[in-house]
Amino acid sequence: QVQLVESGGGLVQAGGSLRLSCAASGIIFSLTTMGWYRQAPGKQRELVASIGRTGNTNYADSVKGRFTISRDNAEKMVYLQMNSLKPEDTAVYYCNFAPSLPSWGPGTQVTVSS
Repeated sequence: QVQLVESGGGLVQAGGSLRLSCAASGIIFSLTTMGWYRQAPGKQRELVASIGRTGNTNYADSVKGRFTISRDNAEKMVYLQMNSLKPEDTAVYYCNFAPSLPSWGPGTQVTVSS
């Protein structure tokens, strides 16, 4: 059974930084493309960053140059380093496969105050 557990969210002022972590289990992690998604109130969930099994990355235009996705295959972890945060980055952040599985973890709330 696949389990994905996110952590690291919090309240931060605009311009600040946070590092999100995702612990994965129940999968052959090293063979998967993983992604970080977010869902803001009243909006659809969106993919903000993905990382392939060989480390190739892709980012949504809205976070390019500010967010960095990384992975540790040995520990089955995915990270999202978020710098220069903006109020519009406020959302619940989730990790999942990319493309995503139907089931989602609890997510972690990121709130950026202006």
